[in-house]
Amino acid sequence: MRREQHEIGGGTLIVYGHYGRPFLVFPSEQGRAWDFESNGMIDAVRGLLDDGRVKLYCVDSFDAASWSNSSLPLDQRAQQHGVYESWITGDIVPAIHHDCGGPQDIGTLGCSLGAFHAVLFGLRRADLFPFAFGMSGNYDPATWNGWGDRADAAYFTNPVDFVPNLHGDHLNWLRDRLSVLLVVGQGQWEDTTGSLPSTQHFAHLLREKGLRCELDVWGHDVPHDWPSWRAQLAHHLPRFC
Repeated sequence: MRREQHEIGGGTLIVYGHYGRPFLVFPSEQGRAWDFESNGMIDAVRGLLDDGRVKLYCVDSFDAASWSNSSLPLDQRAQQHGVYESWITGDIVPAIHHDCGGPQDIGTLGCSLGAFHAVLFGLRRADLFPFAFGMSGNYDPATWNGWGDRADAAYFTNPVDFVPNLHGDHLNWLRDRLSVLLVVGQGQWEDTTGSLPSTQHFAHLLREKGLRCELDVWGHDVPHDWPSWRAQLAHHLPRFC
């Protein structure tokens, strides 16, 4: 299996696979680009990578300076997220397109806080990312020890806030363009992290707006942890490549 590591714009990008549909992979909270590999996620779909059905592009997080920095008010954390978004769209997307031999649609996926990123990037930039796959995500940053006044930055980076207000031509375009897959378990830590209620509520919001959203709730023996995400990735990813 091809594996290449690159330092781009101050962050790390690791490429797995030689051909196939490209997916941008976001790590869990404050994670690094190699976390998927270190936690067995690459091995879970190695057959797809070896067969040239998928390529995974794993990146660093920026959470320590944004969403995980509880010393900042929520709106400032959201503004810091804008730095990360600029890196993804300005540096990482062109690198993926170059590696793929030209522009093409990119899927997003991630676990826990990575799931939030995967879905947020799909909603904000469906022109680049028309498919988003989130596992055990909490999609409401206001619940992450959020404090302080909330202005535009916090609103436009909180899907629970802005999705209910989508309308008009942009909503119709998203209905045609974007597909979202939300997966969550009912086991240990899925409720206490907010992932289970948030995923179920967010799926309801998406469906209310007529957006394409599949919700897959796994059993009470499925915790908020890497073994669950390995199984969920291996189960769902073959359908989309």
